[in-house]
Amino acid sequence: MAPRKLAAGNWKMNGDLAALAEVDRLLAAHPAPACEVLLCPPAPLVQAMKARIGGGAIAVGGQDCHARVSGAHTGDVSAALLKDVGADYVILGHSERRADHGESDADVAAKATAAHAAGLVAVICVGETEAQRDAGETLAVIAAQLAGSIPQGATAANTVIAYEPVWAIGTGRTPTSAQIAEVHALMRERLQGAVSGADDVRLLYGGSVKPGNAAEIFAIPHVDGALVGGASLKAADFGPIVAALAAS
Repeated sequence: MAPRKLAAGNWKMNGDLAALAEVDRLLAAHPAPACEVLLCPPAPLVQAMKARIGGGAIAVGGQDCHARVSGAHTGDVSAALLKDVGADYVILGHSERRADHGESDADVAAKATAAHAAGLVAVICVGETEAQRDAGETLAVIAAQLAGSIPQGATAANTVIAYEPVWAIGTGRTPTSAQIAEVHALMRERLQGAVSGADDVRLLYGGSVKPGNAAEIFAIPHVDGALVGGASLKAADFGPIVAALAAS
């Protein structure tokens, strides 16, 4: 049986303890969703969010991890610690990490290896910039990021791939359905031979996913869910996206 589709929310550097009330609202509206639901808050909130959810139908994840288990790495968080405080997933290689922190494909692959070793599912992000899109380099960029960012030992059970065109994140702009379909078809093709169970690896789309466009996006071939940014902060916005995915 193929894994359930995944609606993942990335809170980025937003939220506080009071914001966890949104988790209660989401659980009340979707106590047993027909898809998997994941929320990734800032690291200090992971344990509190997990405690809030209890045995509820929402998974919790981190937004990054270090490639090492421990050591003199001030400000970093290990995959093992994320797992210890209740995380099941971790987002890796998000375009904001690649741009703001200079993370390379090799860095992402090393972190994914650490995540797998700790028992976390790695959500590996790829995506092109506006300049790369305009230059016709999108497919080459995505192929190279996949080849460099996915480590040995990746499987459908421990790896999710998220396509987030950098120019669409937080801008309100969304690629056409044809553009999304082209990239997702390429990703499915390139996973063959690189990931065990490639046909079952969940491929998420991210980049200005909203209640108003979610159903259209989820109807695109090889789109198995979404990685949602700002719209995941409020249950009133994220809930309809979850419902759209569950109905797709």
